[in-house]
Amino acid sequence: MAGLAVLAVIGLGACAPEDNNSSGPSTPSGADACAKDKLAVKTPGTLTVGTDKPAYEPWFSNNDPSNGKGYESAVTYALAKKLGFDKGEVKWQTVQFNTAFAPGPKAFDLDVNQVSISDERRKAVDFSSGYYDVRQTVITTAGSKIANAKSVADLADAKLGAQVGTTSYTELRDVVKPKQTPAVFDSNDLAVQALKNKQLDGIVVDLPTAFYMTAAQLDNGKIVGQLPAGAKAEQFGYVLEKNSKLTACVTQAVDALKADGTLANLQKQYLTESGAPELS
Repeated sequence: MAGLAVLAVIGLGACAPEDNNSSGPSTPSGADACAKDKLAVKTPGTLTVGTDKPAYEPWFSNNDPSNGKGYESAVTYALAKKLGFDKGEVKWQTVQFNTAFAPGPKAFDLDVNQVSISDERRKAVDFSSGYYDVRQTVITTAGSKIANAKSVADLADAKLGAQVGTTSYTELRDVVKPKQTPAVFDSNDLAVQALKNKQLDGIVVDLPTAFYMTAAQLDNGKIVGQLPAGAKAEQFGYVLEKNSKLTACVTQAVDALKADGTLANLQKQYLTESGAPELS
């Protein structure tokens, strides 16, 4: 999906799995607290990063998190560099989406998988500050009953679906409030298949995923529009073990990437929000 990877952005992107804000200690204590040799990583000299498989565009490229392509892969390698790790010192492992923020010890140092920061999830894990602001989007296929919808109210009679455990599902249920019970899927691929089979009128996903699905996975795919933004910006953050000694340093690195323009530049390179109207 190199074509999607180079789509231009108009402004900063925004896109989806559950609720908002940044977290974690704001500043590490001590001037060298975040020096590489002081970091409490699982394996000395290695930054172990988890993500799900398959790893979807435009967050990753060619289902290979280690190639440094796609927004989350590129941000992760930029973060690793801030922490003192070379690319070869970053090791990836497969972590199922819902497992990443479940209670209990973690085999990874941090996980990156479009996990939205929420107070509920913070009860079980730590989060870094947000590396991406998120908007939810409704997609369909050309000619469907919601293809020309202009408002959330226009979606009331539609059969809609979303991936389980995601903010996409939460907003489908709580913001769209369709008359029909929302369909729930274990993966976005299954939701796409249901849409292809005309078992659904539309799917709710985050915005960059919406661009990928409509361009690469669906024939005549169409973005209906973005759902109204909430009072607080939903954000994706890195997931860390609860009370991890790394949390403050990862947050410091994310904040540095935001301050020096790296996040904005990578969003322009890999993500886009052009062509996605706002639903009233």
